[in-house]
Amino acid sequence: MALDGTGWHPASWREPVARPRDLFTAGYWADLVAEAERGLLDFVTLEDGLGLQSSHYGQLDGRTDQVRGRLDAVLIASRIAPLTRHIGLVPTVTATHTEPFHISKAIATLDYVSTGRAGVRVQISARPHEADHFGRRTFPPISLEELRTPSGQERLTDLFDEAAEYVEVVRRLWDSWEDDAEIRDVATGRFIDRDRLHYIDFEGTHFSVKGPSITPRPPQGQPLVTALAHQTVPYRLVARQADIGYVTPHDVEQARAIAAEIRAEQEAAGRAGEPLHLFGDLVVFLDDDRATAEDRRARLDTLAGEPYGSDARIFTGTPAELADVLQEFAAEGLSGFRLRPAVTGHDLPAVTRGLVPELQRRGVFRTAYESDTLRGLLGLARPANRYATTA
Repeated sequence: MALDGTGWHPASWREPVARPRDLFTAGYWADLVAEAERGLLDFVTLEDGLGLQSSHYGQLDGRTDQVRGRLDAVLIASRIAPLTRHIGLVPTVTATHTEPFHISKAIATLDYVSTGRAGVRVQISARPHEADHFGRRTFPPISLEELRTPSGQERLTDLFDEAAEYVEVVRRLWDSWEDDAEIRDVATGRFIDRDRLHYIDFEGTHFSVKGPSITPRPPQGQPLVTALAHQTVPYRLVARQADIGYVTPHDVEQARAIAAEIRAEQEAAGRAGEPLHLFGDLVVFLDDDRATAEDRRARLDTLAGEPYGSDARIFTGTPAELADVLQEFAAEGLSGFRLRPAVTGHDLPAVTRGLVPELQRRGVFRTAYESDTLRGLLGLARPANRYATTA
């Protein structure tokens, strides 16, 4: 489940169930994640960014009738972690302007606080006003149309190459402590075995990082790395560095083509033998009958002053109809789905109390959590430490 404010529809905050006055409280987010956990979902992602939300790429739109402002996603996840037991917590971070050392430490800490249920969603930023918040680099203005040109694609490629290198540094820092580096031997006075801490000595195009981390290796060894991808350039980031890629096919033919392209990129990156989940993103308007869902969507569009559009497929209908769509997509190479609730207060419970029981009746969804770690829920083994010394 992808959690963002009061929901993915810009008028969602105006619904009676939306709780807009609670949006910037810990209790609001704790309640949402508790509902997702009651539904036995694998994990939630928490959206974040370095600029105010806007419907216009790269600039504020001046609207005052939509939710603006966010809490920090990593801090939300850390606050919620002790209140949950099984569900994974995957906050969003922007690789373009944050230091990999800081994020490696933050996500490792989240993995400790959650006892092995942390992940991270890595994104890039090409927006000039977001670069201005930091003052270390400048980006020229660019529109979505310009991003599709050869020069725009070259700029995107550089940002995603930087993000791939960023993830590599983060992963190496997670491994910079061996699992048994902490001795804690009171009798000898040795708390740590210095030989089991490792400089990563990373030298790349974008980063030069000495290491080691100051946080011991996380409980999962490697918390999950995830990323959203819409085209070939970000597909390569998923193929090179991710454990989960979120993709946005609008039909089964697109799902099949996207899966094939990413698997080819994964092989080209030398990761053909490694597990990589591909989750399809869908925005959902769920109700007991399709007419009610369509009426709700139309009402929200009227409040927003324009029809709602999305990069992902927008589903409007019943839980049973959505279950049909998910099973159809799953047959085309997708191993899971990330659902974006149009109105979180309405569509999250519709998933946990409507869609989940429907999938359980079909025998395609769990009836109890079978693991206490996020890697375990997704069938991913705990990886060996790349720096570990052999006996």
